[in-house]
Amino acid sequence: MRIAVAGSSGLIGTALVDSLTGAGHQVLRLVRRPTTSEHEVHWQPESFGIDPAALAGVDVVVNLCGRGIGDRRWSGHVKQQLRDSRIIPTQVLAEAVRVAQVPTFISSSATGHYGDTGSSAVTEEDPAGSGFLADLTIDWEAAALSGAPDATRVALIRTAPVMSPSGGMLGKLRPLFKLGMGGRLGNGRQYLPWISLPDAVRVLEFVMDSPISGPVNMCGPVSVTNAEFTAALGRAVHRPAPWPVPAVVLSKAAGEMADEMLLQGQNVVPRVLIDRGFQFRHPTLDAALAHAVSKEA
Repeated sequence: MRIAVAGSSGLIGTALVDSLTGAGHQVLRLVRRPTTSEHEVHWQPESFGIDPAALAGVDVVVNLCGRGIGDRRWSGHVKQQLRDSRIIPTQVLAEAVRVAQVPTFISSSATGHYGDTGSSAVTEEDPAGSGFLADLTIDWEAAALSGAPDATRVALIRTAPVMSPSGGMLGKLRPLFKLGMGGRLGNGRQYLPWISLPDAVRVLEFVMDSPISGPVNMCGPVSVTNAEFTAALGRAVHRPAPWPVPAVVLSKAAGEMADEMLLQGQNVVPRVLIDRGFQFRHPTLDAALAHAVSKEA
């Protein structure tokens, strides 16, 4: 297949491009810097967009764009940047997909779509929750659907935190836990969906090769509580995790970002993947963490 990938330099994008290229697919990387090879296409979503002719003959466009959502406290300016870095590129790509008549558009979203679910399990059939992240994903997904024609299959990948030592949540937490400074956050009862990096790549490839459309929860089979995650990460790095962080401290330090990302959670079930027979390489959090830790240089 001929596959175009936006966000190809990110955590998932880098691994996806490597996997697709290794499998013999022709991959076009959409880049914002000057191109350095015939396998790259220059685009600037915020200015001139992309020439739809660059997508001629492309079978699948994969949209993985978006600034890191937990990197900084959410000021009004940062929240606008988070929205713009997702919605604008998605609108540009959806329109280019329409003009170029690309058959399949796979666009990122996030499990934050469901808001704070408490202990209640949610699937793709459940409605959006409330809060900044939920509102963001609603508009993000609408952007992916708005420009694409009926003939284009659109899959909305609601991504959970990815377990990889090279970045993301685990890249930040592992050094602290390795020093014995880890611990549960707040009361530890908030749920955390997760997925290993290899399985995240495999899910995207699975969706490319299937007729799946609409929302897809890209997460492991069973979400865990923060307390369970803390204990599992401690086991993975062979260190105790005895230092709980009170909710009031997190809220004071990181504000709304901490409230939504650290003290609330989603008990998410990947029902579409399960029903379609997807086989997880790392079906438990312990397996995902063991793989991630073993792969660190």
